[in-house]
Amino acid sequence: MSVQQRRARLVTRHLIDGSAPDPVTATRGLVCLHATDPATVYLSVLARSAGVQIADVAEAMYEQRSLVRMMGMRRTLFVVPDDLAATVHHAAALDVAATVRKRLLQELATAPTDPPMPQDVASWLAEVEDEVEAAIRDAGVASGAQLAARVPRLKTAILPRSDKAYDVRRSVTSQVLVLMGLQGRLVRGRPLGSWTSRQHTWEPGAAWWPDGLTELPTSEARARLVGAYLARFGPAQEADVAWWTGWSLRLTRAAVTDAGAVTVDGGLVADGDTDPVAVPEPTAALLPALDPTPMGWKHREWYLPQDADHRASLFDRSGNVGPTIWWGGEVVGGWAVRRDGTVETRLLVDRGREAARAVEAAAQRLEGRLGGAVVVPSFRTPLERELSGT
Repeated sequence: MSVQQRRARLVTRHLIDGSAPDPVTATRGLVCLHATDPATVYLSVLARSAGVQIADVAEAMYEQRSLVRMMGMRRTLFVVPDDLAATVHHAAALDVAATVRKRLLQELATAPTDPPMPQDVASWLAEVEDEVEAAIRDAGVASGAQLAARVPRLKTAILPRSDKAYDVRRSVTSQVLVLMGLQGRLVRGRPLGSWTSRQHTWEPGAAWWPDGLTELPTSEARARLVGAYLARFGPAQEADVAWWTGWSLRLTRAAVTDAGAVTVDGGLVADGDTDPVAVPEPTAALLPALDPTPMGWKHREWYLPQDADHRASLFDRSGNVGPTIWWGGEVVGGWAVRRDGTVETRLLVDRGREAARAVEAAAQRLEGRLGGAVVVPSFRTPLERELSGT
């Protein structure tokens, strides 16, 4: 499949032309939104929904509960449409939960703790989880600190075993709450502070799913997740699917087969998705750091400029993408928010006056919608640092 055709699919299916009418539609265009940085969720939606404001995104997540923040693939935080939550839960989150539980139990059993652990560590952890669930049910909404005040055993500390700088005293609060979130017993609620805050409250899972998350066989859930991914990101390579899901190649191949995926020109697509799509008129879009579009494939060369290599400017050393400027399904530059709330852009390749004017207009619109808020990505790239002046 040609680069032009792949870029056309990207623009229309990922809605980076700004045509999504609401936050849920924008999210569905990407299967789910990266939420490692809370601001990414909002900025990803704004880039795809010309008429949506920051308050509309918050309403969808916390009032309508049509979008839910949960940990899933690759032990990464995502915002997921509510009707896809059970699929992500059974396809990815429960496997991650099993790994997290195993590691936590091992650490509690082998590391010194204050107070010391009883002999039956598994029973101790299960009791603490039940106490937390009862506490959050009574409170309705609580921060991690508030839950620790209600459940004192959450303050149990794992003590350092060396003089290394990173080996410090730390409570089990965060690990237990993350584990319970993976199990669906807790849900991450509103942030503690502004919409860019990385601290949040917790709510009972039962408040979101009174009857519990829909039961799905693991194999069926994985097939559904692969089908959803290929419908938005196909054509993709097997390695792309494995990277996006965090699965082994063995699990990936089984899920691809169960999803009924087909191969076209060497790439995997959803069954029936073999016809070419019309190439839309190019539009400008400013996508945030860790946006699902550039992060959706392991192999990314096809949407980067073919006439120059700017990866060192746009990605950090781990492959995390910074804020990018798009024109016609191609990355053409980068952007950042300066300390005064202004949006600074830089085109890395020349795509003509129309593109330059469109990018400038998109930056001005975003600046107005941010209302002076300063957004600093967790994973900073060379170009973002330079443009932000920090």
